[in-house]
Amino acid sequence: MNYTETLTRYTANFVDELSKSGITNAVISPGSRSTPLAMTLTEHPDINQWVVIDERSAAFFALGLAKKTKRPVAIICTSGTAAANYFPAIVEAHYSRVPLIVLTADRPHELRDVGAPQAIEQIKLYGDYVKWFQEMALPEADFSMLEYARSKASRAVNTAQEGNAGPVHLNFPLREPLIPDFTLENLWSQKDVQAYYPANTGKRRLSNEQINQLREKLQSYQKGLIVCGPHMESNIADSVVKLAAEWGLPVLADPLSQVRSGKHQKDNVIEGYDAILRNEAIREQLKPDYIIRFGAMPVSKPYLFYVKEHRDTKQFIVETEAGYREPAGNRTEFIYADPVVLCNDLVDSSDVTSNANWLETWQTMNQVAKKLLLENEDTQLLTEGNAVRNLMEVIPDKSSVYVGNSMSVRDLDTFFMTTPKTVEILANRGANGIDGMVSSGAGAAASGDPVTLLLGDLSFFHDSNGMLAAKHYNLNLTVLLINNNGGGIFSFLPHVNHEKHFEALFGTPLDIDFQQMVEMYGGSYINVHTEPELKDALYSSYQSQGLTVIEVKTERTANMEWHRNKWQNIANELLNDKE
Repeated sequence: MNYTETLTRYTANFVDELSKSGITNAVISPGSRSTPLAMTLTEHPDINQWVVIDERSAAFFALGLAKKTKRPVAIICTSGTAAANYFPAIVEAHYSRVPLIVLTADRPHELRDVGAPQAIEQIKLYGDYVKWFQEMALPEADFSMLEYARSKASRAVNTAQEGNAGPVHLNFPLREPLIPDFTLENLWSQKDVQAYYPANTGKRRLSNEQINQLREKLQSYQKGLIVCGPHMESNIADSVVKLAAEWGLPVLADPLSQVRSGKHQKDNVIEGYDAILRNEAIREQLKPDYIIRFGAMPVSKPYLFYVKEHRDTKQFIVETEAGYREPAGNRTEFIYADPVVLCNDLVDSSDVTSNANWLETWQTMNQVAKKLLLENEDTQLLTEGNAVRNLMEVIPDKSSVYVGNSMSVRDLDTFFMTTPKTVEILANRGANGIDGMVSSGAGAAASGDPVTLLLGDLSFFHDSNGMLAAKHYNLNLTVLLINNNGGGIFSFLPHVNHEKHFEALFGTPLDIDFQQMVEMYGGSYINVHTEPELKDALYSSYQSQGLTVIEVKTERTANMEWHRNKWQNIANELLNDKE
């Protein structure tokens, strides 16, 4: 058997096993050394290929696609700094628990550390940010080595998904020649052949004794809270609100919890808690006896203040598998169990009750906050908050919002009210960076479902080349671009008081005409100034094919004052109601 056949069969067995193990999408960045992997993935009949030139963009594209489909996605690149450009997305995937199969081509061992071009140290390149690393053997084609290739592929897919999901990294040293021979027979296994390592995973569940112990701990308390932080599983909502109704508890629902939208009952859902908890006196009035939190820490900074100020409150954090996501540093009891099963077990076995006035107080405050947040003082003024509110009013049912960090996710937290529509909210809240957002949104849109990307001008500029994938594949992606000409979130921080350095270091105005950038990538561009114009533009984008960017231009100082007036009016009315 010559080397080309050896290379072909080794690579084909690996790629075929990826497919057998559940990989249906691969994002490829062009390069020479990765030729065997790239061409073989393209030839495989059951794997979709997405070619994204820039590796940094490609990795975030895969991240968005994996988040949306809730399935692992493979990414493939050549050797050298191409692999290093994956790093930001791998960090995000690690912290946001997204399964990525990272396949990097490498120079063979004799070309390492000798000055060969495009050769860097790729062994454990991503450190502890991947769940598993494997330096693959050089291609061989005897039976045992073909089985070896399959075993590593299957293990990679299983490892990426087991427990807390995350990225895995396999590094492929490859010698020339690099072109596979696809005229060879029997490259793919039969359709009915199962994966090399079929995995059967059960759900974690507390024992009856543990359920009873938890119930006994809570029986003496009257003021409990359920908090739903960022969570990828939409099926949690029904069980959480059922438990809340049974126990008479408020549910503080983060916008990324998947609890604010859907057909489930929402009488106990408090979506305005970020605005309510901005006042210290109100935070003291609403001191809870215990908190049960599902998912990661909520976006809301006032909620962080709230839990820090009530350190003696008993806190339970529910994690599906493992983890210690408690940035407030409070004493916490962790519950490692499937959240849906846990809620159902607690409903079935518990006689925990709550003070009726406690729930009613939260509901009343929530109604006040919602009324003032939705109040529009000037119908001609299109503020950042009103732009988000209008988006959530007109967004189609069964669609997704991919929201950027900084002000965008905070405005979504404030102005995304409960709705019977099913709207999935996606975000890169693992590392909370502004990078890769356009590529992530395009990746989510590659699933075929309508996606709206909500982000600010710095995030849009930072990853503008992500629009190339939208252009290349004619993806249906609506971008609501909030342009306050710089880092608007810094206007809410103490940095704004340092005028000498503020604009250069934090405000960072871009002064860019985004229309030209959008049109360069074949997108449609619309600049809107009023709420009716925004709604019309959104409706139109959802009826059209391809990329549409709708820009809302605002002024940072005015936006800051508008938000603060809203929050102050809410605090004043809530405090007056208490007098």
